[in-house]
Amino acid sequence: MGDVAVGARSGRDEGAERPEDGVESETEKGGAGARPQRSFWKELPLLIGIALLLALLIKTFLVQAFSIPSESMQNTLQRGDRVLVDKLTPWFGSEPERGEVVVFHDPANWLAGEATPEPNFAQKALSWIGLMPSAEEKDLIKRTIAIGGDTVECKRGGPVVVNGKPLDEPYIYPGNTPCDDAPFGPITVPKGKIWVMGDHRQNSQDSRYHMQDSTQGFVPVKDVVGRAVVVAWPVTRWATLPVPDTFDQPGIGHQAKAAALGLDASGLAPVGLAPAALGLTGAVPVVLWRRRKLTGGHTAG
Repeated sequence: MGDVAVGARSGRDEGAERPEDGVESETEKGGAGARPQRSFWKELPLLIGIALLLALLIKTFLVQAFSIPSESMQNTLQRGDRVLVDKLTPWFGSEPERGEVVVFHDPANWLAGEATPEPNFAQKALSWIGLMPSAEEKDLIKRTIAIGGDTVECKRGGPVVVNGKPLDEPYIYPGNTPCDDAPFGPITVPKGKIWVMGDHRQNSQDSRYHMQDSTQGFVPVKDVVGRAVVVAWPVTRWATLPVPDTFDQPGIGHQAKAAALGLDASGLAPVGLAPAALGLTGAVPVVLWRRRKLTGGHTAG
């Protein structure tokens, strides 16, 4: 017998493929059960959806509606207006700034003798779920004129002056004077307090009328519920409530520092961005976790 030739075939023709030759092993593909990684662009709608949902939840529980019961803030606010109050920023240590319209708890029985309006069914329902305050709560709404450390005064026939800067107040009710009915000052606002005044100066029992009270007319920052940011109802009155330009004038405070930090003139992040930013921040880890779950395979054993 002859010797077996080198290169002899071993049971199949050369070039014929075994069925498994064209199939990449599961191990080479990343393990049994591995799923292909999804494109970031396919995940983007999910990221946006989660961000919007979280932003909605933040707005629902950290923004509250208040009803205006009097004319003390005319013409900025009318009796019966519904305003949305940003309760988010106080949670992060921000304090009221000059020019902001704020809602605060009655600091020293300022509302003594004031009739409490009877809430309707809608108001009762909204207060029950926390979107509106309870009818038993006594809250006021005024404009912040001066904050802790400021010196404020107003002489008869003159403007309100904050830290030596006269205020131009176009928001004052037509026909009213800045303070002729109750001039005051100069006074220095203690740290942790604010000085508030109504836009309808001759129809507002504000800080000027409570200087003999235990509060000396000041409102403790701890009693501030939040900043009114928008008139939400009626729809014909829809409007935002920005800080007037007069509170941005050079030298009145620390506006330059606020601008350097990327904040608006009120010292707070622009309204509407905070909930959206928090929503996006919360959405990112959720989407990343989901991507890892989808792409993580089991090792073949």
